[in-house]
Amino acid sequence: MVARNSLDKMATSIATLDREEVKSRLKHFKGRFRLDFTDDYLDKLSVDRLRHILLAALITAKSHS
Repeated sequence: MVARNSLDKMATSIATLDREEVKSRLKHFKGRFRLDFTDDYLDKLSVDRLRHILLAALITAKSHS
């Protein structure tokens, strides 16, 4: 389980990222699982939705490590 303090720090750091940085991190995500998004799909999502996906991926990857 991810510690509350760690989760807060992760969420805060993701909240400061702009759209292009979030897209880049999603496209180059290094974890136990692969994220496979096209630019077209990512461009249709709001920046808040992109941040949500990135946070969920990071939490999931961290909870399995």
